Amino acid sequence: MSSPRFFCDAKLGPGAQLDLPESAAHHAQRVLRLKAGDKVILFNGDGHDYACELLRVSKEGVSAKISGQTLIERESPLNVTLAQCISSGDRMDLTLQKSVELGIARIQPLAAERSVVKLSGERAEKRLQHWQNVVISACEQSGRAFVPKVLPPMPLLHWLAQQDNYTLKLILNPFTERRLHDLAQPQGPICLLIGCEGGFAPGEVTAALHAGFTDVKLGPRILRTETAGLAALTALQTLWGDF
Repeated sequence: MSSPRFFCDAKLGPGAQLDLPESAAHHAQRVLRLKAGDKVILFNGDGHDYACELLRVSKEGVSAKISGQTLIERESPLNVTLAQCISSGDRMDLTLQKSVELGIARIQPLAAERSVVKLSGERAEKRLQHWQNVVISACEQSGRAFVPKVLPPMPLLHWLAQQDNYTLKLILNPFTERRLHDLAQPQGPICLLIGCEGGFAPGEVTAALHAGFTDVKLGPRILRTETAGLAALTALQTLWGDF
C-alpha cells in the first residue's frame, strides 16, 4: 500500500524536520489516524516526492522528518491550458479535479456572457483559493509532483485579445465538421477553450475564431460543460499524449 501524500508549501530536503500544514495535519490525524513512526510523502510542486517519517502526532500538530527525495516523472508531454468558462455548483470543482488527473498544465477561469456565476473582489479571491486547493488535492491523489496553477478569472473577450503564445488553440463547436484527428500534431503549447452551461454566445465564438482558435467537434452529441473539457483532454492525450 502506498504512503499517503500531502502538499506542503515549504522548502523541502532530506534531513529537514517540519510541521505539516494545518489541513494536512488534520487529514493525517483525524481522517487517516496516522501515528508517530508512520511513513508519508510530502511534495511542494518542485517535481519531487519527499519520503518522511512522522515524529509527532498530537492535538498540537503533526511533525515529520524527511528521509529521501525522488524525482517524479508523471507530467504529460502535452502542455495544455484549459480555458474554462466558469460553471456553477460543483461543476467547476469537478472539471478542475479531473483535468488535473488527466494531465492539464494550467487552468484559466473565464467569465462568459452566459456564465451563471459572477465573481469579483473578495468573492473572486476566495473562489480562486478554493479552486487552487481543489487542484492540490487532485495532485495528492493522482501522484503529480507539479501543481497546475489556477489563474485569476478574466472576462472572456479581454482574455481572447491576449492569446498569442500557443501553437494550437481549440474551441469546441458541435456544428463544425472538423475533428481532432483532422489536425496536425502541435509542436508546442495547446489551449483548449470550453464554454459554460449555456454555451458560447455567437459573438464569443466569432471573437475566438478571429483570435486564431480552430473549432472542432467531439462527435455528434452536445456535451455538458463539465463533460466537454474532460472529453477533449482525454482525446488529446489519446492522439498525441501519454495514453
